[in-house]
Amino acid sequence: MKAAVRTTQRNRRHRLLGATAIVALLASTACEAGAGDGPDDSTTTARPDATRSAPSRGTSPAEPTGTGSPTPSGSSSDTAANGGDGAEADGTAVCAAADLSFASTRQDEPGDQVRHLLLTVTNAGNKTCTVYGYPRVRLGADAQAPVALIKDSDPKTPATLAPGDEANAALLVSGGQRDTYEAHTIGVVLQGRKPGSTAGGPVDVPMPGVDTLTVDDGGRVTYWMTPSGLALDFIMSL
Repeated sequence: MKAAVRTTQRNRRHRLLGATAIVALLASTACEAGAGDGPDDSTTTARPDATRSAPSRGTSPAEPTGTGSPTPSGSSSDTAANGGDGAEADGTAVCAAADLSFASTRQDEPGDQVRHLLLTVTNAGNKTCTVYGYPRVRLGADAQAPVALIKDSDPKTPATLAPGDEANAALLVSGGQRDTYEAHTIGVVLQGRKPGSTAGGPVDVPMPGVDTLTVDDGGRVTYWMTPSGLALDFIMSL
């Protein structure tokens, strides 16, 4: 009888132990099923961050979009700003003979042979214009070629004349050279803005108070410039 009681008690203890183990196992399983749900889990919080950042790759505002286009050089607006063929960049036109009045003034002492002249053009119009280069001078109807240029007289900047302003060129009519002849006229052709071009036909400049000039192959002329004294400096010692 006692043996049967002991056996029954052992069986109860075994069942209790078994039940306790089952409860512990269920509790452990429940805890594992809920793992990672807390706010501090680094694995679950890293994934949304990686997902959100992916679309922004290669679209940084610092990168060029490629939608802009550079302004081409040599456009029509650039050509207009540079004045084209008819005007300077500031809008001034080439002086034409009709815009100017012409004069020649002797620079020699009274009684001396007239050799040194100052040619003057005055802007007689109502708009600013520019005279270019030097006057192409022919002395007399029989002149075989224009008077030679004094190249060192280049002022580098053409003379721009407001209404009433003057430009000057010094003219040496004879330099003691060969082929002396008499001239009764002074013909001048104005130059255009482009080298080698002209701005109209020949103009007869009034004689400098004499009817006849004695000229030869030694004649020389300067570029147009505004200071009359500077122009004369190139010929008065010749």
